[in-house]
Amino acid sequence: MPIEEQTTVIEDLSFTVEPGTSVGIVGQTGSGKSTIMRLLYRFYDVTGGQILIDGQDISKMSLFDLRNNIGIVPQDCVLFNDTILYNIAYGALNDPIISTMIDDTSKQDELIEMVVPAAKRSSIHPLLMKTNLGYYGKVGERGLKLSGGEKQRVAIARALLKKTPIMLFDEATSALDTETEKQVQEAINSVSKGSTSLIIAHRLSTVKDCDKIIVLKHGNIVE
Repeated sequence: MPIEEQTTVIEDLSFTVEPGTSVGIVGQTGSGKSTIMRLLYRFYDVTGGQILIDGQDISKMSLFDLRNNIGIVPQDCVLFNDTILYNIAYGALNDPIISTMIDDTSKQDELIEMVVPAAKRSSIHPLLMKTNLGYYGKVGERGLKLSGGEKQRVAIARALLKKTPIMLFDEATSALDTETEKQVQEAINSVSKGSTSLIIAHRLSTVKDCDKIIVLKHGNIVE
């Protein structure tokens, strides 16, 4: 059997994200943007070099500790066929107080009070207040009843509720129309302030408000 040829996705890549700052990563499809996110979350490990958080090599950290300190807003948010409240609160399952409230029907109003701050920062709260069911509205199978912008706002609120020092946005607005993208981008810019954020995007306009912008090509920084 021939040995499968390995392809190096990123090579000689080095950059620093200072605490409390936002860094945008842009580049064409296949340039290595999402690979950086997957390496940081340790879906797989680097074959050379190191990824450090506060000077600690993440390969020596437990997956639980590492992932408990990173909040992710993906391009396609996975939603459960349940209430908007449940889908937001799911982000804080590791919080013992919130996790006990999620399935306790007698504490749903208390749970809403706990998720409202995150919902307001993600700009989903005003939209929910305009509906009859509010936080109790069902999202449908795979979020069918929500628009693309609403789904992304739920994803942002979910990540915020996790209360992590590091936030990752993986092409969170690429599937949205221009007007909705602008609204969701404003929410992302708002929640990025004060946290250490990595924002991956196709378009330069998406990351224009970042403290630093990195342009990738074939796994290398070109600008």
